[in-house]
Amino acid sequence: MTPPQTGPEKSGASSAWELLLPAASAPARSRGRSLQAALREAVRSGRLAPGTRLPSSRDLAADLGVSRGLVTDTYEQLTAEGYLRSGRGSGTWVGAAARAARPQAHDLAPRAPGARVDFVAGTPDLSLFPRAAWAAAQRDVLTDLPHQELGYPDPRGLPRLRTALAGLLARRRGVVADPERIVVLSGVAQATALLGFALRARGMRAVGVEDPGSPQHTALYAAAGVACVPVPVDGEGLETERLRASGVRAATVTPAHQFPTGIAYSARRRAELLDWARSVDGIVLEDDYDGDFRYDRAPVGALQGLDPEHVAYAGSVSKSLAPGLRLGWLLVPRAWTEEVVERKRTMDLGHPALDQALFARFVERGDYDRQLRRCQRAYRERRDALVAALGQHFPGAEVSGIAAGLHAIVSLPARHGPRERFLARMTAAGVSVRPLTDYAHGAAPEEDVRLVLGYAHVTPARIHEGVRLMAEAAAA
Repeated sequence: MTPPQTGPEKSGASSAWELLLPAASAPARSRGRSLQAALREAVRSGRLAPGTRLPSSRDLAADLGVSRGLVTDTYEQLTAEGYLRSGRGSGTWVGAAARAARPQAHDLAPRAPGARVDFVAGTPDLSLFPRAAWAAAQRDVLTDLPHQELGYPDPRGLPRLRTALAGLLARRRGVVADPERIVVLSGVAQATALLGFALRARGMRAVGVEDPGSPQHTALYAAAGVACVPVPVDGEGLETERLRASGVRAATVTPAHQFPTGIAYSARRRAELLDWARSVDGIVLEDDYDGDFRYDRAPVGALQGLDPEHVAYAGSVSKSLAPGLRLGWLLVPRAWTEEVVERKRTMDLGHPALDQALFARFVERGDYDRQLRRCQRAYRERRDALVAALGQHFPGAEVSGIAAGLHAIVSLPARHGPRERFLARMTAAGVSVRPLTDYAHGAAPEEDVRLVLGYAHVTPARIHEGVRLMAEAAAA
């Protein structure tokens, strides 16, 4: 095919011919859609500028070797959408409505850019994800899942998964688990948001949070219109006298393994917390983010098991499988169930049914228990490696908190301070660490060097290498 003649009066024809020629070669059944998409994109990207006159349908059809009707339909469709404009006897022109820039996808996932060793807490070892077992469960589910279960699910979750979770949580965490009061959702973050909306609907505009504690709780409650009141944590847990004095009627806690201090709430403090909740007719959100991972003894049972009518229990697979699965659960007190479920319904119409069916099968077949045992062995080994490396390279360092979870609190001798100078040296050495003060609402002495070191995602060899780099940088 010979290109059309070029010149000032033919510039639109030449541009259209060059841009649409590949689309004109598409299979006959999809050629019309291809022409429309190519011309639409040319206008969006600016390759055909506003005000450009396009060739007549007869000329363009001849140039492209397609029927005139195909070009006419393309012009009419894009004129209706606003990309083109036309007038009787005046031809077809590129309109001025389209202003879309070429889309670019940016990755906003949290990273430790350029770090040689990353000790930032919160991430499991994603290489432990059981790909083969997960794929097998997925194949089985895709084969067996009834068609109707691919429709809109019960906003609480599939009955099959809620039943499996009830058995799992009662057996492993000692909760009082009624499948009718379990809500399947995208993780503890959504559980916090749902409870925040329910609190606000009841006129509760403030919630007590641990200090130090997870900064995510503050942001999530704020998004629901609920303010957070920091309540200090001591060696036994949340200070209940300070909680009473705050006047709030709701609190969020991490009693099995407090984040970030690493303590486990004492039996006395757990009882005091429940007495407070009953006395104010309040509610406690128990964030059991890593309750399955205790290395020196069997995990302490969940707080919810002591008073299921005043404790909402939240957990997820973020530490045991992968946070990218976005799969968790909330076990709600009876008096709160209806409003939490209704909020879940209006928020997203329920969690994806296929993901729920897959995880239900994973739990039913014992694969999830095997995964928990596998992770527990790996994380215990890594915690031991961290303690050994610190003993070798940082004499006098103290590791506090219980032997559990995916992070440890490390207090370094005063000679390594002040804190800001130490952190600057770690950054220069390419070692990502966070101080305990990043999770606190109040200030700490400048000389204090207490670190929250995450180890679950770091191999034992890399742990030793990272601690060695820290020691060399600190001594420089």
